[in-house]
Amino acid sequence: MSAIRVLPELLVSQIAAGEVVERPASVLKELLENSLDAGARAITVALDEGGVRRIQVEDDGQGMAVEDLPLALARHATSKIGSLEDLEAVATMGFRGEALAAIASVSRLSITTRTQGPAHGSAIQAEGSEVGEVRPAARAPGTTVAVADLYFNTPARRKFLRTEPTEFGHWLAERVAALLGAPLLDASVPIEVQSGPLRLFGLAGTPQAARSRADAQYFFVNGRFVRDRLLAHAAREAYAELLHGARQPTYVLFLELDPRGVDVNVHPAKTEVRFRDSRAVHQFVLHALQRALSPSAAEAPVAYAAISTETAFQQSFSLAQSAAAYQSFMSIPEPKAIPKEDLSVHPLGYALAQLHGIYILAQNQAGLVLVDMHAAHERIIMEKLKQNIDAGAVQRQSLLVPALFRAEALEIATAEENREALERLGLELSVAGPGELAVRAAPALLADGDIAGLTRSLLHEIREYGASAVLSARQNELLATMACHAAVRAHRILTAAEMNALLREMEETERSGSCNHGRPTWYQLTLGDLDKLFLRGR
Repeated sequence: MSAIRVLPELLVSQIAAGEVVERPASVLKELLENSLDAGARAITVALDEGGVRRIQVEDDGQGMAVEDLPLALARHATSKIGSLEDLEAVATMGFRGEALAAIASVSRLSITTRTQGPAHGSAIQAEGSEVGEVRPAARAPGTTVAVADLYFNTPARRKFLRTEPTEFGHWLAERVAALLGAPLLDASVPIEVQSGPLRLFGLAGTPQAARSRADAQYFFVNGRFVRDRLLAHAAREAYAELLHGARQPTYVLFLELDPRGVDVNVHPAKTEVRFRDSRAVHQFVLHALQRALSPSAAEAPVAYAAISTETAFQQSFSLAQSAAAYQSFMSIPEPKAIPKEDLSVHPLGYALAQLHGIYILAQNQAGLVLVDMHAAHERIIMEKLKQNIDAGAVQRQSLLVPALFRAEALEIATAEENREALERLGLELSVAGPGELAVRAAPALLADGDIAGLTRSLLHEIREYGASAVLSARQNELLATMACHAAVRAHRILTAAEMNALLREMEETERSGSCNHGRPTWYQLTLGDLDKLFLRGR
């Protein structure tokens, strides 16, 4: 007897279901995609027990003809593609023709549908391997798909489903992506960039919207939600100069391009894609986000950073104030009035005072500006250092004993091909022998670190993503350290001229709205905000 056998059709479908139907949310995703592909304008979703007991999706799409119903439950039967040419230019959400068959193999499924022409619709039911006959049914044009008792016939898989609240939470994931609420909207910048066939639009969170986990990052390619490493890397690099450490950016972004430029037939769940020109897509997304996230203080919105809306209550004054304290307060020179026309010239206005040697208080046309002087100066210095390094003015230190490490042939070739780029970063590499590289000079601030490990990681990322993106990321870490040590320290008293000079530099410096660690450098309190705090107008 042969050891190789042809698997039963039901088992094949159940194996496919393991890839396509990971959980109830996966079923909903497939059904919603079918409704959208059918041109639905209104879709109703009903769930019982988080979708484990029942999932029902009703739409007003074009519906299916009676003769197509049995085929809808057959594996690899689809109306969306018919040739390799169609597959390469697929523009629909679904196309593989296996979702309904896979779902039916592990549930009790029913479909009721009607097209525009007939006086009545038709329905069909399936339970595991058993597919019923097509029968007449009453329904308005459109389709209703009901999925009951998911994994009823595969108890081993059913026990891995989570509790009802957990499974219901998965339903909301993509809905929350579209409606992340006021926090993201209030701390985000709009994206709208077009370059040839590529278009990127959506919302990108400012550094103040960053989170500890990457749970608010949503990318859609031609309307399809995807988890793509190339796009995630481009977004991460765009935020590299704004966020450091483990902070994660937030964004909801939509990328549109010619369907022929992207292969969506990579994974059965269709959440992974492959781009024909991955480098062009990566650079487009990277630069589009960088431009949107890099305004100077002069270009940033009035309320770049959010303020607290909690009501402040004034503490009571004691009438027994000391005479010395009163006389000291009254001896402070009266501040000079700032002409209104001057306020319109400079967005951050003019300095009024320094608070506890940490903050600068300034008056601008909108109201009151509060500036963290160390954080602001840190960003200014980092941007200047970047310009110096771009001009080739990098300080590096020769190593008394070169750092040697074993290297593959591809790593050696990468080092030799990108010698100039590595030298700009402060690294001097040479071939020390067969299968071995030597680091002879390194950036002065990193000379005592793991030079071999740093170099090996750099070579790997250069080979993977290209020199410019990788060098930018590593360069930013170096410059952030240098800038932090060089910036004006807290509790240093600044003159009015020094404070105003800092404000002017902020207005001219890119990314001056946040420091090198992603924290805000300034807040805007408008006159309206101040009126609310003091209950004016009530």
